[in-house]
Amino acid sequence: MKKNRVLIVEDDPEIARLIEITLRAEKYDYEHAVNGRETFSLLGIFKPELLLLDLMLPDIDGVDIIKKVRKTSRIPIIIVSAREEDSDKVGALDAGADDYLVKPFSVEELLARIRVALRRISYEQENEQVPAQKYYYNGDLLIDYARQTVLIKNQAVHLTPTEYKVLCLLAQNASRVLTHHYLLKKAWGEAMFEDNSSLRVTIATLRKKIECTGKFHYIKTHIGIGYQMLQYKRSS
Repeated sequence: MKKNRVLIVEDDPEIARLIEITLRAEKYDYEHAVNGRETFSLLGIFKPELLLLDLMLPDIDGVDIIKKVRKTSRIPIIIVSAREEDSDKVGALDAGADDYLVKPFSVEELLARIRVALRRISYEQENEQVPAQKYYYNGDLLIDYARQTVLIKNQAVHLTPTEYKVLCLLAQNASRVLTHHYLLKKAWGEAMFEDNSSLRVTIATLRKKIECTGKFHYIKTHIGIGYQMLQYKRSS
């Protein structure tokens, strides 16, 4: 049985010990870094398949680690932090994190989020297909499905894998209202089926990135139902 590799980035020895015991019991392979320097070293040597990242490290802010990792890797990043303000969550997700877990946490929830993240990236790698339509145009927005890139007014926009998946779901169903349950199931899987907060934060960060010019408001909220991609004439 394949043991998924997890890199724990945590400078609190008690929290790190709890995570290590939990991962060992579930047969995960893991390494532990206590600061940014060790993190970047182990990313190259250990080549983890998932990153559990604390935001408050002694030598570098966790958000800076996210940004550097996202320049070269799509590895799932789950934040495990005592910071519980929405601004901290949005900042981390906006930088490229896939999920956010607030301390203190239950080991069951941690394991569930790890399973979801690994299952999602595995599914994407095994089932990556280029849609029949190579490009999607909407106002200033361009999605290049073959390259998995998004541009606003010909400027590349960095999206997390989850943000990209949600955007593609909306784009491929333009003008249709997609329910919360549909988006959660397609983008996160069954384990997160009722986690509307994750979807809400993802939509908020996605809007911030693709509606940055203020000219087009692509994603419409249908309160209590879901979200809809509004279609505009392609910009010249």
